[in-house]
Amino acid sequence: MAHAHSAKFGIGMIIRHRLFEYRGVIADVDAVFGLNDEWYQRTAKSKPPKNAPWYHILVDGDRRFTYVAERNLELDDSLMPVQHPEINKYFAGLDDGRYRPREARM
Repeated sequence: MAHAHSAKFGIGMIIRHRLFEYRGVIADVDAVFGLNDEWYQRTAKSKPPKNAPWYHILVDGDRRFTYVAERNLELDDSLMPVQHPEINKYFAGLDDGRYRPREARM
């Protein structure tokens, strides 16, 4: 069995998709691919590795969430805020180009 890799990006970091060039903010991280094989076959056309980190992204200027393999992401250093209708549900604010996650509620 292959081992999972350490995540290069963390929750609250602003990224850019290398292929589709959209910006977004990382809302969650999976150490390895966490969806089903049907989704992977239908959606992950470049067949990125399943044993590396995958990220849940709130897409800037849109209502969408995406699920992206680490190899398709790069850091966005523009310091521009992300515009997403659910940004305040996940984050408490933006500090020095990184979103501060809200405290988990029990």
